[in-house]
Amino acid sequence: MLFRVERFQEFELAEPRIMEEFPAPNEGQVTLANWRLPPFNRWSFHHVREVLPTAAIYRSERSVERIPLIKSGIAGLAFQGPDDKEWTVEAMLPATWTDGFIVMQRGRAMMEWYDVGFRPEMPHIVFSVSKSMSAILAGIVIGDGRLDPDAPVTKYIPEVEGSAYGDCSVRHVLDMTVSVNFIEDYLDANGDFARYRVATGWNVVPEGGKPEDLRRFLTTMRRGPGPHGNIFHYVSPNSDLLGWILERATGRSFADLFSDAIWRRLGTEFDAYVTVDRMGAPRTAGGICTSLRDLARFGEMVKNRGRAHGAELVPAWWIDDIRTKGDPAAWAAGDMAKLIPGGRYRGKWYSIGNERGAFCAIGIHGQWIYIDPASEVVIVKLSSQPLPLDDAVDHLLLRAFDAIAASLG
Repeated sequence: MLFRVERFQEFELAEPRIMEEFPAPNEGQVTLANWRLPPFNRWSFHHVREVLPTAAIYRSERSVERIPLIKSGIAGLAFQGPDDKEWTVEAMLPATWTDGFIVMQRGRAMMEWYDVGFRPEMPHIVFSVSKSMSAILAGIVIGDGRLDPDAPVTKYIPEVEGSAYGDCSVRHVLDMTVSVNFIEDYLDANGDFARYRVATGWNVVPEGGKPEDLRRFLTTMRRGPGPHGNIFHYVSPNSDLLGWILERATGRSFADLFSDAIWRRLGTEFDAYVTVDRMGAPRTAGGICTSLRDLARFGEMVKNRGRAHGAELVPAWWIDDIRTKGDPAAWAAGDMAKLIPGGRYRGKWYSIGNERGAFCAIGIHGQWIYIDPASEVVIVKLSSQPLPLDDAVDHLLLRAFDAIAASLG
């Protein structure tokens, strides 16, 4: 099977028969050791609860309004990629390992597409889109007065005293401006990130190693050299800490809180879930799994300034804060400025910085919620890219999303 990597070069990867027989032969068995690696990830990303422990996020109990599907010409829409070649949306989808893709405008689906055994009812892992979803929940808890974004983290989690989080605020955690000595290296098999993955339950405990848990790991994060608040530094443990903060502020589990505050009220079709570690701590930085349509419903709610079915689920001012604030200087000084020049980051959402006011949630291996307020378009893409990060693919997708939004605007 051919896989395209950075700059769309191709390499051969033999693909065994993955989970097609039960029990699967050894070469086709998805395990904790290989579930994020190609080609196993093309199955595991929409079967996560068969690999990891999870906590349920429950759907609405009332009858669900089906999303109407409108015929459109989006699949054949042509656009110029960053490689100066002409692409179409229908060519871009398989070339970027898309599992599911939906384009929404004003509550209607203008295009819906599935591949590699992924189906409408299946939850798919959204990786760091989980951060953005968790921050929307934080807006609800802040809005009802149970959480102060300007308070020190130690007000809620005194256990982190003496760590990188011992003298920062909840706002620093929300905006990824904590000064912390941690490198987000997804391919490092031996460093802090690998130890973090073991603590989350996502990696096998090394031979002779001692199993750790996520909350304990967070208390060991080391302070960086500069002040908090000055530089955007993308660190996933910050967002797991946010989940812990939300649980402490409310006295409820993250999964139950998200169910009652958002998922049930949103009118979702299917249960979602979030991965948990061996102590039940939720992986709010990357472990939420949801169906394509329900994630589109979530994006529609955010686009509509927190409203769904005539009710305000999230304070409108919180969505406005995400869209209009964020420190451009901190972003420019950070480690992702090349992806979105002129962008901003606020409340775990990215502002693109274009004239249409687009903003988005992004997860590794190709997960996206892209919102274009000018055209009232929401685009959701769920994928199983071989590499966690692929700048060439990301730039291609941003071109595609902008072209789709412009065509409908």
